[in-house]
Amino acid sequence: MTQVHTLEMDSGEKRLNELGYKQELRREMTLFKTLAITFSSMAVFIGTPLYGPSLRYAGPATLIWGWVVVTFFTSFVGLAMAEICSSFPTTGSLYFWAAHLSGPRWGPFASWVCAWLETIGVVSAISAQAYSGSQVIQMIILLSTGTNKGGGYFAPRSVFLCIYIGLTLIWAVLNTFKLQVIAFFGIISIWWQVVGGLVVIIMLPLVAQTTQPASYVFTHFETAPEFTGIHSKPYAVVLSVLLSNYCLYGYDTAAHLTEETKRADKTGPIAILSSIGIISVFGWAYNLALTFSIKDPNYLYDESNETAGVLVPAQIIYDAFHGRFNNSAGAVVFLCIIWGSFFFCGLSVTTSAARVVYAVSRDRGIPFSPIWRRIHPKSKVPTNAVWLSTSIAILLGLPILKLDVIFTAVISVSTIGWVGSYAVPIFARLVMAEENFKPGPFYLGKASRPICLVAFLWICYTCSVFLLPTVYPLSWSTFNYAPIALALALTLILLWWVFDARTWFKGPVRDIDMQNGNNAMS
Repeated sequence: MTQVHTLEMDSGEKRLNELGYKQELRREMTLFKTLAITFSSMAVFIGTPLYGPSLRYAGPATLIWGWVVVTFFTSFVGLAMAEICSSFPTTGSLYFWAAHLSGPRWGPFASWVCAWLETIGVVSAISAQAYSGSQVIQMIILLSTGTNKGGGYFAPRSVFLCIYIGLTLIWAVLNTFKLQVIAFFGIISIWWQVVGGLVVIIMLPLVAQTTQPASYVFTHFETAPEFTGIHSKPYAVVLSVLLSNYCLYGYDTAAHLTEETKRADKTGPIAILSSIGIISVFGWAYNLALTFSIKDPNYLYDESNETAGVLVPAQIIYDAFHGRFNNSAGAVVFLCIIWGSFFFCGLSVTTSAARVVYAVSRDRGIPFSPIWRRIHPKSKVPTNAVWLSTSIAILLGLPILKLDVIFTAVISVSTIGWVGSYAVPIFARLVMAEENFKPGPFYLGKASRPICLVAFLWICYTCSVFLLPTVYPLSWSTFNYAPIALALALTLILLWWVFDARTWFKGPVRDIDMQNGNNAMS
């Protein structure tokens, strides 16, 4: 009977058992559903808040071609991740990979660092999506009530924070239901973003009466030191490309769902690479549509314009529809499409964050781990991990009441933590002996090492640039607080390791071995 069960066992579950884990979560996700949730975690319109600053730093040419460059290097990271995911289809994903690829000597420390980087990144990403979604809602309300020039309602900080908290709570509640509910929203999301993305990308340049020539979009380079305080052209180019760096990650969500996905050793890599490909094409097309539709580049940042100079894409869309139809109804509809993208993205990111917290708690890597690793008996989802992630995201948003620059810090922390966690298993894969790696169905062969090298160097570059100041001169209201926040967090994590965790944290715990050991004792 055991042999028959093994033959019928899902290939992902079989590999999971070989790695020492028993199947606890429901394995009922298909490739399309996993792709839908992963695609939602990246989102077509995710770069909307950063479009304006990126355009101002160095002009449209850098923004547009920067996306192509980032896509090229991101593909190396995606290939490296896909190969490892195929070999290790576990919910813990990144830190589990780091532990097994780094060997018995360095495995626990690599796993510890990777686990905390991943946790910091994915939890703060909830905050980033909530902030972005709230900003779009702020614009929808403003344009619906008369615009900034027409006496429209511009939500103050306190109302903005309430919207922010409301979004995080909605995502948390939805994530307490069975994963099939999230998968259903993921399917809606992928159609929402594909259809909605095509509508925005195609219709916006057609509606705009005044459009920019191709020479402006593809070749115009212009810095704005009088506004940014940045006189170095290379520095301006680096900051202009931050938009692309921020948009093209999150594809590891497919890896977090592998214990709930059928044939995850094959579907996980496909979902990772497919998400990168789809978002790369749609994201670039969205940036092109916005740039071609600009009416007056200088007017976009005017604090007295219809959108108060807060969200440049909103002003571009408003100018297009108001110029054509003399009203803002169409702009509101387009902003609702964009907001939906943030809503679905935040929902999927919350799902991913909860799986990371659950996985790390399962291996006793978080204080009070027995609480956070609990699985709801009916829904079979880690509800406590959902609410812990949400609570932290709400706390991260509280400084909104005092500082506008909090968004820059949250985006930087999220990107560095999340993308930085990719570097640990990829570096371990790069330096390990090839005979020690057990490949899955997706295997790069001899190309693995050069691909991992390029991927690792690109991740190091990405994390470095998000630590840079984005506006000069430096002041309390313009400073990028990400380096301080990350330095503090990493110092505490490393001190915890040196003085305590290294004596008991051994990386991922093989619960099948534990179960067998308990049975033997009894």
